[in-house]
Amino acid sequence: MSFRLAAYAVCIEDGRVLLARHVPPKGESTWTLPGGRVEHAEDPFDAVIREVAEETGCDAVVDRLLGVDSRVIPAATARAGVEHQNVGVFYRVRITGGRLRPEPNGETAEAVWTPVPEVAFLRRSSLVDIGLALARTLPATGHTAPVPVGGLIQH
Repeated sequence: MSFRLAAYAVCIEDGRVLLARHVPPKGESTWTLPGGRVEHAEDPFDAVIREVAEETGCDAVVDRLLGVDSRVIPAATARAGVEHQNVGVFYRVRITGGRLRPEPNGETAEAVWTPVPEVAFLRRSSLVDIGLALARTLPATGHTAPVPVGGLIQH
């Protein structure tokens, strides 16, 4: 089984959420939250700010920790073809500057502010639904129910 620790930004302003369109080397593009792998010896708090800057071109500050999600992705649907565990640390993040742009030499083709009600109609990562659920409910435990995958919701 492969493993990844990642940090994700939930940026919500004026009823819109900041999403990034991930374009993998193979397969269809998927909308996701800005964020990604926590590097060796990096604090997830610092990683989320770095990832927002890399993927969107924007400066950001963390307002609060929203929660942590752990999920196992079956080998049949995992990118590498082996069972994969992703542990995601979700932060409420506020954009403080910069300008939206694609990720230079990366897999993020664009970052856009999307009205929250329109998210349901996008082909998206389950991470989006998890982040929005955490931001909406602010569970005391920092844990939300698993998001079902299928249809427009991808691993």
